[in-house]
Amino acid sequence: MDQIIQKLKSFFPDHLHSSIFMVGGMVRDVLLGVECQDVDLAAAVPISELSALGFRLVESKSTPNIYFRFKEPFGKIEVTWLPALDALPDDLSRRDFTVNAMAMSLDGQLVDPLGGQPDLEPRILRCCSPTSLTDDPLRILRAFRFECEGWHLDAEAEALLKNQEWFAQLQGIPVERFSQEMLKAMAKPDPSRFFRRMVEFGIGSNFLPEIFRMTEIIAGPPQHHPEGDLFTHSLEVLERMAHLTPDTTARFCALFHDLGKLYTPPELHPKHHGHDTLGAEQVPAFCKRLRLPVALQRALQATNRLHNNANRWEELRDSTRIRLALNAIKGGIQNFLPLQVAADFHATMPGWEVALEVARMNAAQLGIDPVLLDKEVPPEKLQQVIMQHRVAEFRKLSL
Repeated sequence: MDQIIQKLKSFFPDHLHSSIFMVGGMVRDVLLGVECQDVDLAAAVPISELSALGFRLVESKSTPNIYFRFKEPFGKIEVTWLPALDALPDDLSRRDFTVNAMAMSLDGQLVDPLGGQPDLEPRILRCCSPTSLTDDPLRILRAFRFECEGWHLDAEAEALLKNQEWFAQLQGIPVERFSQEMLKAMAKPDPSRFFRRMVEFGIGSNFLPEIFRMTEIIAGPPQHHPEGDLFTHSLEVLERMAHLTPDTTARFCALFHDLGKLYTPPELHPKHHGHDTLGAEQVPAFCKRLRLPVALQRALQATNRLHNNANRWEELRDSTRIRLALNAIKGGIQNFLPLQVAADFHATMPGWEVALEVARMNAAQLGIDPVLLDKEVPPEKLQQVIMQHRVAEFRKLSL
């Protein structure tokens, strides 16, 4: 962080240092001694100075105008322009939490009008004003995401969340912004807290009604699912996956691997027969509604479709194991499917790497006569021949 500050001081002329401030999360991270993600500045300097340094204006109707520049080694630099130095406290007071409402000039002066520094060590999220959350309800979801890395809303903020209805206010937030916060939370040390807090306060059902419905659905037969409801089971799987990998796709798929259990007819409870197929069918609409990337949709669909078979890996025939590997590669989940089994079923998949190796082999590598491929053989017959060679190769490599 000291290096970044020194480079910022080198980039901006000396006579501007007392009028240019690091703000928000950047100051929080500097004071905590952790790496910051963004360079967020406020500057009470003539616009001509910013223009001369290569910044361009990005106008906004709802927030102060931002001046932007991309420059190595910082990456993206955003500057909030201030008409005068005495406008800085007012700018800070409009931010979300006190720990994000501090500023530090490039010459080292700390500006902390709301007392955010004492909240750093106990990692408290205290609102900057009584209207901080109502001014921008997305801040609630941002707070839940912060809590996934050890922060905690203070009692006053929690009381506000409990005593107010948020559904209508959250309706104005684009679903993409919710999904961004959700996926950021997935990358944090304790991603399950994001969803626990949503359910605890009844916030976010307009974006993700599925997790609220999970609380009402039995996870499975009690002898296999003593945890009870599907929400508890899904979070436990997510927590175990979070200990196994930082991969956000793997974690997301772990949370929603049993999506189909929300759609199994009640008469099939508690066993949920066919939930793997039902889940795979529901995934496209689910991901489209949340505006999630196609690759994430493909992975979640494959996880729903394949996880039940994967849990039974040691019972499967060799040909079924190879088909599972082929489908996992197609869905892009080949690297974390064994982790899903470990997190969900407390089991392993011995021989999985061999199955993947065989699934990736082409006809020549499998030793199939090219003449056979050139003949007018019905596709199903040809596939049978290829599978027979794959099985033989799998057994040979598994010895």
